[in-house]
Amino acid sequence: MKKIVIKMGCAFLMLVLCLVLSNFIYEKYYYRQDLKESDAEMLLKLDSLQYSSDVLYFAESSNATLADDDTCLLTIAQMIDSLNPEKVVAIDHGAIHAKTYKSLIENIKEDAKVKTLIVTLNMRSFGANWIHSKMETALMKANVMYEQIPPIAKRVKLAFNGFDNQNDQMRGHVMEDHWRHDYIHLPDTFPYKNVRTWDNAVGGANVLDFTTPDGDWDMPRIELATSYIKTYAFSIDTINNPRIKDFDEIVEIAKRKKLKLIYNLLAENTEYADSLVGKPLTDVMKENAQMLIKRYTDKGVLVVDNLSVVAGEEFTDKRWTSEHYTQRGRWTIAKNVANAMSVK
Repeated sequence: MKKIVIKMGCAFLMLVLCLVLSNFIYEKYYYRQDLKESDAEMLLKLDSLQYSSDVLYFAESSNATLADDDTCLLTIAQMIDSLNPEKVVAIDHGAIHAKTYKSLIENIKEDAKVKTLIVTLNMRSFGANWIHSKMETALMKANVMYEQIPPIAKRVKLAFNGFDNQNDQMRGHVMEDHWRHDYIHLPDTFPYKNVRTWDNAVGGANVLDFTTPDGDWDMPRIELATSYIKTYAFSIDTINNPRIKDFDEIVEIAKRKKLKLIYNLLAENTEYADSLVGKPLTDVMKENAQMLIKRYTDKGVLVVDNLSVVAGEEFTDKRWTSEHYTQRGRWTIAKNVANAMSVK
């Protein structure tokens, strides 16, 4: 029995040594390439910026997207930096959401210089349209590289698809199921109770009577109206919505790391939503926003309410929904955040 125990101990030790050696070789020669191929190089950016910055601004494409006629090319984070005595820098990437922010924030070290986090609270990211987006698989693959595990373990997870890698068809089915069954807080007299019936009425029956001067259906306006419905017609389920879970966990991580946390509730084009679809939709949008503001204010987060501060004409995308702004829109948001930060 003693010999068996010794042999097992030696075998275990050899396994540990092999894993340590494999991790060393992988991290030294291959890890950075895998970060690049997984589109996870934000981790490298974070590794340096957390030691040279006072404030980290976590964002998706709203931060850095510019309008074609902008003369000021500053990002929102750079604008905040210019208005704030502390150094503000961005960790941003198109289409990311709170799950990625959470994973990155977990990587902030105890000896980092950074003391404040500004995180974009993108209301659109709580909807089925984004949660089950075709881009989610690529995002979840990148998130593996942000996990708090040895690099070689990350490589093993990637090799065995150890992340949410549903195909586009499955994501589409799940999204459609939400559009057909998810509850929306609307007046009892409102004829449409879910996204699918509302979308069909506007897109299939033209109940809003979008017509051209010639009497034909105005298809661009109809398509834009239905895009607003599919994007914003949802009431956030605080029990089951995965983004609620992510933002809640960010609060706890920030507390544990003793970091001041600010949520920047991004501007949505409420003017277009109102003119295209009407008050029932904007009421739902505002109700979701107020719920988020109260929820996170109650948890001790400084929430900056930018929901309706940007005029419709200051959104760069006129044919679909986004949080992309002209320089005037970016300055409005940046000033509101900077003003909120200056209040003690």
